[in-house]
Amino acid sequence: MTTTDIHGREDLAHLVRTAISGVLGVEPEDIDDATDLLDDYGIDSLELMEVGARLEKTLAMKIPVSDLTSARTVGHAIDLLVQRLAATA
Repeated sequence: MTTTDIHGREDLAHLVRTAISGVLGVEPEDIDDATDLLDDYGIDSLELMEVGARLEKTLAMKIPVSDLTSARTVGHAIDLLVQRLAATA
């Protein structure tokens, strides 16, 4: 999936869940908007940076580290990415 394939929040959400599942080794279906990666999966900073790198590569955009670290839930992270994508469109 590339940025031209993303036609809404659900497409982006699928992309984010896939990136997270690839790093953490869980099923994408086990991740939803309310998932807290720190509390639910104990994600560490290296894993978080790997998720960010995968998303940057797929979306062909720079994602500020602050977006990755400030997002408390997966849904919050998706919303931040929606805002970033809208700003670059």
